[in-house]
Amino acid sequence: MDIEAWLRGLGLERYAPAFRDNEIDWEVLPKLTSADLREIGVAAVGHRRKLLAAIAALGTSPPPAAVTAAVAGA
Repeated sequence: MDIEAWLRGLGLERYAPAFRDNEIDWEVLPKLTSADLREIGVAAVGHRRKLLAAIAALGTSPPPAAVTAAVAGA
Protein backbone atom coordinates (compact mmCIF):
# COMPACT_ATOMS: atom_id res chain seq x y z
CA MET A 1 0.00 0.00 0.00
CA ASP A 2 1.28 3.43 -0.81
CA ILE A 3 0.65 6.72 0.94
CA GLU A 4 -1.84 7.82 -1.71
CA ALA A 5 -3.90 4.65 -1.27
CA TRP A 6 -3.75 5.08 2.50
CA LEU A 7 -5.00 8.67 2.20
CA ARG A 8 -7.74 7.51 -0.17
CA GLY A 9 -8.83 4.96 2.42
CA LEU A 10 -9.18 7.78 4.94
CA GLY A 11 -11.18 9.88 2.48
CA LEU A 12 -8.36 12.43 2.45
CA GLU A 13 -6.93 11.81 -1.01
CA ARG A 14 -6.99 15.56 -1.69
CA TYR A 15 -3.74 15.73 0.33
CA ALA A 16 -1.87 13.16 -1.79
CA PRO A 17 -0.10 15.85 -3.87
CA ALA A 18 1.09 17.62 -0.70
CA PHE A 19 2.42 14.35 0.76
CA ARG A 20 4.14 13.53 -2.55
CA ASP A 21 5.58 17.05 -3.00
CA ASN A 22 6.98 16.96 0.54
CA GLU A 23 8.39 13.44 0.11
CA ILE A 24 6.37 12.00 2.98
CA ASP A 25 6.76 8.24 2.96
CA TRP A 26 6.20 5.43 5.47
CA GLU A 27 9.43 6.31 7.28
CA VAL A 28 8.47 9.96 7.74
CA LEU A 29 4.76 9.42 8.37
CA PRO A 30 4.99 8.43 12.07
CA LYS A 31 7.12 11.49 12.79
CA LEU A 32 4.59 14.02 11.49
CA THR A 33 3.12 16.55 13.89
CA SER A 34 0.04 18.72 13.67
CA ALA A 35 2.33 21.64 12.79
CA ASP A 36 3.90 19.63 9.96
CA LEU A 37 0.47 18.82 8.56
CA ARG A 38 -0.56 22.46 8.78
CA GLU A 39 2.66 23.46 7.00
CA ILE A 40 1.96 21.16 4.04
CA GLY A 41 -1.58 22.48 3.66
CA VAL A 42 -3.84 20.39 5.88
CA ALA A 43 -5.75 23.42 7.13
CA ALA A 44 -8.78 21.77 8.73
CA VAL A 45 -8.26 20.77 12.34
CA GLY A 46 -10.56 17.79 11.85
CA HIS A 47 -8.44 16.50 8.98
CA ARG A 48 -5.24 16.92 10.99
CA ARG A 49 -6.78 15.03 13.92
CA LYS A 50 -8.02 12.27 11.61
CA LEU A 51 -4.58 11.92 10.03
CA LEU A 52 -2.77 11.90 13.37
CA ALA A 53 -5.17 9.25 14.73
CA ALA A 54 -4.67 7.10 11.64
CA ILE A 55 -0.89 7.49 11.92
CA ALA A 56 -1.02 6.49 15.59
CA ALA A 57 -3.13 3.44 14.66
CA LEU A 58 -0.35 2.32 12.33
CA GLY A 59 1.92 2.00 15.35
CA THR A 60 5.40 0.84 14.54
CA SER A 61 4.29 -1.90 12.16
CA PRO A 62 5.27 -1.57 8.52
CA PRO A 63 2.57 -0.88 5.93
CA PRO A 64 0.74 -3.99 4.63
CA ALA A 65 2.50 -4.02 1.22
CA ALA A 66 5.90 -4.14 2.90
CA VAL A 67 4.79 -7.11 5.00
CA THR A 68 3.42 -8.89 1.93
CA ALA A 69 6.64 -8.29 -0.01
CA ALA A 70 8.76 -9.55 2.89
CA VAL A 71 6.71 -12.75 3.18
CA ALA A 72 6.79 -13.33 -0.58
CA GLY A 73 10.56 -12.88 -0.63
CA ALA A 74 11.14 -15.35 2.21
